Amino acid sequence: MSRIAIITGASSGIGAAAAEQFIDQGFTVLNVSRRNCPVVGVDNICGDLGSEAAVNALASDIATQIETLAPTEVCLVHNAALMLKDTVTQCSDSDMLKVMHINVMAINSINRRLLPLMPRGSSVLYVGSTLSEKAVGGAFSYVVSKHAQLGMMRATCQDLMGQGIHTALICPGFTDTEMLRGHIGNDEAIVDSIGEMNSFGRLIAPTEIANLIAWSHANPVINGSVMHANLGQLEH
Repeated sequence: MSRIAIITGASSGIGAAAAEQFIDQGFTVLNVSRRNCPVVGVDNICGDLGSEAAVNALASDIATQIETLAPTEVCLVHNAALMLKDTVTQCSDSDMLKVMHINVMAINSINRRLLPLMPRGSSVLYVGSTLSEKAVGGAFSYVVSKHAQLGMMRATCQDLMGQGIHTALICPGFTDTEMLRGHIGNDEAIVDSIGEMNSFGRLIAPTEIANLIAWSHANPVINGSVMHANLGQLEH
């Protein structure tokens, strides 16, 4: 039995934690990102998800792997994301296009190429954010893209009806990742303050989200669901 997990952005954070989870479960794991995944046993298919030509080449390489291995199930995890500091009055068209290309258009290109090759029992999982359903200031293009992913997941569910492939949107709260720390400038005071914005008073560990991703793949009953993973985030 051959099982494949394809994870975009598995070079760090949630993606790397998910790669480790799937390796432990005996999956062949493909990391699709610019950098290699640090997890032993992961196969790296490296390229820039911000480039249309590169995305098409990456999707073709992954398709070849699927056709060669003929897996019994595939878990496709759209995890890679770009987050810029911008606002509605400061977001340039070029920055919006850059974010949308990685966070939305690359997903569309990969889905179009790979979904027809995925057998029954497979899943396509989107790693969104609490910002898929609400917003904060200073992350305009990211918020827009994460709202778009919610629509993509719901449309994916409807379009794949009867094909035995399920989908879900995993929405992490504030998770201790390289992307989050980069966005806040690695300011420990800010880390502590946002960690206090949930019922447990801490940041979420990437492994906690990885556990939910693996569980979501194994449980098709959640098809079309938004899976909140935020430790009970404080609402304002």
